[in-house]
Amino acid sequence: MIPLSVLDLAPVPAGGGPADAVRNTLDLARHAERAGYRRYWIAEHHLAPGLAAAAPPVLIAAVAAATSRIRVGSGALQTRHRTALSIVEQFGTLDALYPGRIDLGLGRSDRDRDRERATVRAAGGRRRPPRRAVEFVDGLLIPVASDPPGLARSAALKLQETLLVQLGAMPAEFADVVAAVLALLDGSYVQDGQRVRANPGEGADLEPWILGDDHRTARIAGRHGLPFAANYHSSPATVLQAVDAYRAAFRPSAVLDAPYVIVSADVVTAPTDDEAEVLASPYPLWVHRIRTGLGAVPFPTADDAAAHQWKPDELDLVADRVETQFFGSPRTVAAGLDVLQRVTGADELLITTVTHGHADRVRSYELLAAEWREAAAASEARLRRRTA
Repeated sequence: MIPLSVLDLAPVPAGGGPADAVRNTLDLARHAERAGYRRYWIAEHHLAPGLAAAAPPVLIAAVAAATSRIRVGSGALQTRHRTALSIVEQFGTLDALYPGRIDLGLGRSDRDRDRERATVRAAGGRRRPPRRAVEFVDGLLIPVASDPPGLARSAALKLQETLLVQLGAMPAEFADVVAAVLALLDGSYVQDGQRVRANPGEGADLEPWILGDDHRTARIAGRHGLPFAANYHSSPATVLQAVDAYRAAFRPSAVLDAPYVIVSADVVTAPTDDEAEVLASPYPLWVHRIRTGLGAVPFPTADDAAAHQWKPDELDLVADRVETQFFGSPRTVAAGLDVLQRVTGADELLITTVTHGHADRVRSYELLAAEWREAAAASEARLRRRTA
């Protein structure tokens, strides 16, 4: 069985605040380490009242201090409002504090993707022809792609453009930032004929990653010979295209000899399928708030979700995310994740779980890890019997 890792959005529960979310992150990280998860990644979101992951390097330092073995990193650091040097210096400092445990995950910002969608719509086109029906690929649901118009009107995304990027600054292209970060890390960066030495940063024992949901980002990861994280949890319609593009573009590097793919999944695990369904019931409402441009609000309760009167077009807006969430008993969820791994060829799975109650979230990760270990042990036993 392949390794499991954690993607933490630092969710704020309805009725709670950011301090609760940060404390929950540290507690979950300790449980994840004890349960055997390989990595603990912090996402990055801004101006979202329901998420407290606005400063990943700070949270990464806190998580690394609260744990001792698990790898800790960004999933993913938004590069639009950072320079390559600031990224390398910050993560070089993290490596100096916690050597050999830090992952540097780089990604494009939500605003980058939103601008692309708006440009395509203005031109009267789309990035790709829409699928006319849901597809199943060897048992894995690949939903109809969603292009929610509410995101184009999102006040939070527009504010990010003015509040995160310095006035008059021209953010570098993602591919250029990635190339500069790698050059600063290995000491080969030269500007105006002068070699630039990032200190701390140069020679740091970091594990660089690219995270994304489209073929452009995937090809950048492949060309640099970096590991790639594909987002089934947030863009399930494009996950196979992204993984295929990455493998096609891959070139061996000092980092990797062969492609390495991690695939994310939204998961809620409980002792029974029925209990998991209740815990997962607020998820559609939460996604709907995001898709309509309100941003990630504090995660609702099951009662909040039950009180919402859904309209058909609202359900269509969230269908791709809701239909691809894995929830149920440990056995049910593990079976679904096994299909995801088999179809994508993932070398690792990145699990993100959001529930209103923190204890339910911790239990979800623990139940899944225990089931995964049992399945791995059973698989090894079968292999030994066949080879005996």
